[in-house]
Amino acid sequence: MLLNHYNIGITAYVSQVGNISMDADQAIDLNGIESNIVRCPHPETADKMIQLIKEIKKDGDTIGGKISCIIQGCPVGLGEPVFDKLHADLGKAMLSINAVKGFEYGSGFGSISMKGSEHNDVFVKGTDDAISTQSNHSGGIQGGISNGMDIDFNVAFKPVATLIKDQKSVNTSGEEITISGKGRHDPCVVPRAVPIVEAMAALVIADHLLRNKTVRI
Repeated sequence: MLLNHYNIGITAYVSQVGNISMDADQAIDLNGIESNIVRCPHPETADKMIQLIKEIKKDGDTIGGKISCIIQGCPVGLGEPVFDKLHADLGKAMLSINAVKGFEYGSGFGSISMKGSEHNDVFVKGTDDAISTQSNHSGGIQGGISNGMDIDFNVAFKPVATLIKDQKSVNTSGEEITISGKGRHDPCVVPRAVPIVEAMAALVIADHLLRNKTVRI
């Protein structure tokens, strides 16, 4: 209810499974996320992901992937510049999810190869006097504080550790043994984690809204 009051929308989707990923400049329809079982908004890429997961399952193996998330309508001024940076809290929340191995927001690791003149988001004033940025390399967060632009981030999920195929290990006595998983195990947890990423992001934004002294409910 709090996020709805401020018209804040949080949408996550699967953007990569294994080595199959959506192109960064690929046009997507966020309304199509639930149109397939892998929760990828690009139908052609979704079909390839589904086929890969089926092949991985047949081999008794597992595969990881990436979930992308967009927070729209977040007001300016959420977060703090040092101890409670908004992106740091989002990162902590995402890394608290089982199987998560990485978090990046905005340009992320892609910023390494950019110059400052390329990476800086230039502020401009629109016809309605609203201030925005021409680009959004900062991912909607600058200096730990939301700047009013869309907040976007990616979350990397590892392959599930439990395999149906045999794996070598050792027992408590240090003796070499062979183990294999039994029962039902997902070959890829990424599609199932989409609502979890959205929920964790919602908790972080709601927390910062309540802590912000300018918020009125």
